[in-house]
Amino acid sequence: MRSNRAKARAVAGMAATLPMLVGALAFGIPAAHAADNPGRDLLAGTKPAWATTKADQGAASDSSTVSARVYLAGRDATGLAAYAKAVSDPDSASYGKYLSADRAQARFGATAAQVAAVKAWLKSAGLAVTGVTQHYVSVTGDVAAAEKAFGTQLHKYTKGAKTYRAPAKAASAPDSLNGAVLTVTGLDNAPHRASHDDQLPGPSTVFKNAGPFSSYYGSKVATTLPDAYGTKIPYAVKGYTGKQLRAAYGAGKHTGKGVRVAITDAYASPTIAYDAATYAAKHGDAAWKTGQLSQVLPKNYTHTGADECDAAGWYGEETLDVEAVHAVAPDAHVTYVGGASCMDDDLLDSLSTIVDNHLADIVSNSWGDIEANQTPDLAAAYDQVFQFGAVEGIGFYFSSGDSGDEVAHTGTKQVDTPANSAWVTAVGGTSLAVGKGDKYQWETGWGTQKALLSDDGKSWVDFPGAYTSGAGGGTSRTVAEPFYQKGVVPNALARANSASGNRVVPDISAIADPNTGFLVGQTQTFPDGSPQYGEYRIGGTSLAAPVIAAVQALAQEARGGKAIGFANPAIYARYGSKTYHDVTDDPTGSGLAVARVDFVNGYDASGGLATSVRTLGDDSSLKAVKGYDDVTGVGSPARGYVESY
Repeated sequence: MRSNRAKARAVAGMAATLPMLVGALAFGIPAAHAADNPGRDLLAGTKPAWATTKADQGAASDSSTVSARVYLAGRDATGLAAYAKAVSDPDSASYGKYLSADRAQARFGATAAQVAAVKAWLKSAGLAVTGVTQHYVSVTGDVAAAEKAFGTQLHKYTKGAKTYRAPAKAASAPDSLNGAVLTVTGLDNAPHRASHDDQLPGPSTVFKNAGPFSSYYGSKVATTLPDAYGTKIPYAVKGYTGKQLRAAYGAGKHTGKGVRVAITDAYASPTIAYDAATYAAKHGDAAWKTGQLSQVLPKNYTHTGADECDAAGWYGEETLDVEAVHAVAPDAHVTYVGGASCMDDDLLDSLSTIVDNHLADIVSNSWGDIEANQTPDLAAAYDQVFQFGAVEGIGFYFSSGDSGDEVAHTGTKQVDTPANSAWVTAVGGTSLAVGKGDKYQWETGWGTQKALLSDDGKSWVDFPGAYTSGAGGGTSRTVAEPFYQKGVVPNALARANSASGNRVVPDISAIADPNTGFLVGQTQTFPDGSPQYGEYRIGGTSLAAPVIAAVQALAQEARGGKAIGFANPAIYARYGSKTYHDVTDDPTGSGLAVARVDFVNGYDASGGLATSVRTLGDDSSLKAVKGYDDVTGVGSPARGYVESY
């Protein structure tokens, strides 16, 4: 399970490509002088790729309302990126010399004079300022005022079956502002469909797994079902618990004591405290201490409907993330920071809340979208937050996606975002075998094919079946190759889309396959309409991200509590050592699969049962091989990884 941060955006335009984020936007640097518009500085990347001449439907109505955010470049955008790199690089003399949130803002944030000048410019164009933060000035007004302010006409463009507003050329800002503007978002309205009086719905409909189950990998063999790959196969596990995951990833005696972990998702489960406490008690995890789990939530929620963000669908996401972190790092403090919706502006606000108040050193994020739906203006806004976090010693961990190379999902080979950012740790996924006595057996890259049992029960129909899901990965088309991947990531991957090299995803990996997944407990709505606590097995890189975040909490405790910060340079510095499991698609030398029996209606046998075989280690066009690969990155944490910090 992995939540999509902007479901409305994924409907159309999936095959679009974006300009390379090099130069200005790659490092959050204000854009160049606009040669065709004297006296203006170009805000590169503010015209989306889908706003083409062919799609142009003419000018937008002058009276239409525009709501935008003008992101502030700050005092020293170049210095921010440089310092973020220096404090994160183990080879740098500045490694680990983090700044407090206040000192980071004082050194790199916008000055009062810059904010005042930006506000004055926007007001002079006829826009109303609706809010000011350390990072942006929000405004609203009509199209005519926005066009005057940003030096571009706003047109209507077709995008798939729908029509949206977007700039006819890249926006710009007066050069008299001396580069105070980083970028502007909101001039295109593709993802924005707000409804401010929505209320959060109740828990979603119950889901349960049918049996039989294995209690550990291979403990119960499906002796009455057909062979797969020439042998009998085991039933899927009921769901691993914390004890098994801690053993698999070398937790030892470390518990994450004294470490703060934050989790971002949209909305907030109304039963999270009860569910987390109940789950911990049932499965031998340490009881939550008073104040160990806290939440930072917005005053209002928007876009809650099933046709937009589907708020209730996010409750399980928060539950998974919270319970997984606690299962692996039972003494870590967990702060959940919920977004007002699944839209970029609200998720950026959640991330900024963590950074501006330094709520945690480690941040788990189980959400994303396809790279083709990311625009350079938003990428710049995200990267600025990630860079401020790095300067403070905060590391961000993002799930890499659940659709492999995305071809089956979008028709185009691409990676996911924000996992593609050079300033975050992208977490890929594996299928995990934990044996008797909690012994680590092996992992494969997560990639699943599914075939149903034949009517006569003697064979699997069209075995190995159709591809269903797998760990996201591959080569970015928009983000340049970061320094820490050079010399580790094979050129065949790094240069797949350009001779100069691009960012490759993921960086590291952990358990993600739902067929070897994690058991979670959540209050759900049962068929009689009553809310009840229930448990089910779940997976996705939504699981891998909090597991890796929790492992990093163990590592931070092991190094005496000193923050690891942005971890990628340190992760790649350990490449090739015994601190990683080098995960491949064929760890046993033969094909691997498990059997599953599922309730057709999702919760009981009244609607019948469906029996299927699920293969392991076949992730679309992506391959887990020896060394670095685009399914599992450098591998998964092994015994010794935690202590290596």
